[in-house]
Amino acid sequence: MEQVEFIRMKDGTHAEYHFLEKLESDFNKGLPDRILDALNGLSSTLSGYKVDRLQHSLQAAARAQADGADEEMIVGALIHDLGDFLAPYNHSQYAASIIRPYVRGEVTWILHHHGLFQNFYYAHYFGGDRNERDRYKDHPCYKSCVNFCERWDQSSFDPDYPTPGLEHFAPLVHKIFSRKPFDPTVLKDEYPMM
Repeated sequence: MEQVEFIRMKDGTHAEYHFLEKLESDFNKGLPDRILDALNGLSSTLSGYKVDRLQHSLQAAARAQADGADEEMIVGALIHDLGDFLAPYNHSQYAASIIRPYVRGEVTWILHHHGLFQNFYYAHYFGGDRNERDRYKDHPCYKSCVNFCERWDQSSFDPDYPTPGLEHFAPLVHKIFSRKPFDPTVLKDEYPMM
């Protein structure tokens, strides 16, 4: 079989769906490389900063690694702005949805909320509430998200910070995004996103 016969999903057969599942499984093995390609694409988004978004992301991951963060958090720091190109107004949620099947809930929660938490540094310049993040003050991941933003995100616009290239982090990207999706031994602490 080279392709299915059905034109409506409800008409698909057992054999056709198993055929498609095999193709999807084979395609999904390329996810780590597609993530790396998407990260490379960040070099041509959002101008005006002293570093491009790829360098910012690499620097955030390098800072996380230097602080002794675990592999999941390092990869989270690396991809945290991956949505800037396609989801500029909800880039945090975009990044969180990409990594969610492969990491513990804390990492997903931090990525999902980091955009809101970053408002602390500049929202007041636009008449916004820089302390809006405090509505999550009692959440178990609140302090981790504050630290993520303070130590790795908001500080990673320094063109002189020693930052390794993407190839340095590629093995971690492959390791995390090659995991079995939604493995209950990994997703042991799921948190509601809101």
